[in-house]
Amino acid sequence: MKPSIATKLSQLAERLEEVTHLLASESATANMDQFRKLTREHAELTPVVEAFSAYQQCENDIATAEEMLSDPDMKEFAQAELDEGKQRLAELELALQKLLLPKDPNDDKNIFLEVRAGTGGDEAALFA
Repeated sequence: MKPSIATKLSQLAERLEEVTHLLASESATANMDQFRKLTREHAELTPVVEAFSAYQQCENDIATAEEMLSDPDMKEFAQAELDEGKQRLAELELALQKLLLPKDPNDDKNIFLEVRAGTGGDEAALFA
């Protein structure tokens, strides 16, 4: 993972902790607009931070498996853990990249879609 992405994810983890503390304060519901914004931000940050925590745990598991490779009794187990950990690490990195994609500003808006029958023409002839 690039250092800039790791830094960004660390900042998001710190922000999630800050938002959690703000939501836990007694005066959190004094301003309902601010409360709504904080809960929305908390909901957006939580999946990203959880995936980042899983990524860090997977890195730690790989490091532990590499240390166990030196032990002849644990070598086979450690190799299996190492292979599995590397595969999981790649999956988590891909998931983190998807989670970090910018959100569409229209995602939160509702839409009404009306479907009407057409009057015919070439398009209608295809389905007749």
